[in-house]
Amino acid sequence: MKRLTSRNFSRRRFLGGAAAIGVTVSALPRKGWAQSKQVNVYNWDTYIGETTLETFTENTGIEVQYDLYANNEELLAKLQAGNPGYDLIFPSDWAVENMALRNMIMPLDHSKLTNLDNIDPNFRNLSFDPGMAHSVPYMWGTMGIGYRATAVDETPDSWGVLLDSDKYSGRIALLEDQRSVLGIALKYLGYSMNSTNPDEIAEARDLLIAQKRHIKAFAPDSGQDMLIAGDADLVMEWNGDIMQVMTEDDELSYIVPKEGGMVWTDNMCIPTGAPNVENAYAFIDHILDAEVNAEIANTIQFATANKAARQYINEADLKNPAIYPPDEAIAQSESLKEIGDALRLYSEAWTAVQAA
Repeated sequence: MKRLTSRNFSRRRFLGGAAAIGVTVSALPRKGWAQSKQVNVYNWDTYIGETTLETFTENTGIEVQYDLYANNEELLAKLQAGNPGYDLIFPSDWAVENMALRNMIMPLDHSKLTNLDNIDPNFRNLSFDPGMAHSVPYMWGTMGIGYRATAVDETPDSWGVLLDSDKYSGRIALLEDQRSVLGIALKYLGYSMNSTNPDEIAEARDLLIAQKRHIKAFAPDSGQDMLIAGDADLVMEWNGDIMQVMTEDDELSYIVPKEGGMVWTDNMCIPTGAPNVENAYAFIDHILDAEVNAEIANTIQFATANKAARQYINEADLKNPAIYPPDEAIAQSESLKEIGDALRLYSEAWTAVQAA
């Protein structure tokens, strides 16, 4: 059995290994997807507890085929041509809406989920999937600014420090993610992160192009590593990833800027054509168990949508605003939504930013 160290758990990053006996990690389809005692899971990199998969197999006798992806675009690309055999996936908010509109995920039978009542009522009727018709909320969090407190003059409480200033030239890293980066630029400019207005998207593009000479890197979810290594002093990152390095370096901190950030929710869905549907329901119900869910949350240090699990979660995490942000920060934030054909505008803008 291979183990992942606690430092290496990240929503976006895969460092290798599996956390359970009987679990295979692979990026390639294989024969034998449909088996009475197997469930084929496709999840974000290292986004599970240390014992979750092992206890599932012990409790049910069902083995887990566990594959990994880096972002929603990769997930969508994999399934757009037809489900190669996955039983359970973990798309984010806008991707759930996207896949439901295209019949890529199945409507859920709530009667098969005995632990569904553990979900926090605040997460049971989210705009991208009212009434949890196609998805069950998993973890949630924010995107904000991770920074080294000793390297900045004052708390970086505005996205302008990263997007519209030369004060920390060469010490800034943004995510390598077109919807997120352009969305935050739109937010800073006073627009919606989900704008479909060509002029507003162009303005966000031009802001990033003008700032690019001051940006050290568009990092593929490695901003936290750049911070702790001293390669950057301010990074756009997911709260949980910054939390992990904050435990190693007390000079590091995290903030959701005054303009607001991004609130995301990752969810469990059964893709259309899943070969082992009943096993997928069993796996979802296992994750919904309060103690199982708490073990996941304590391992990866992300906020859970499972209210029943919170009695088992580390008290320090519950009180940490980098994990569970203040209500006012959340009120100013947005979630990414399905934008239809306007995605082309974002892709074109992002290509221009990368080419500049």
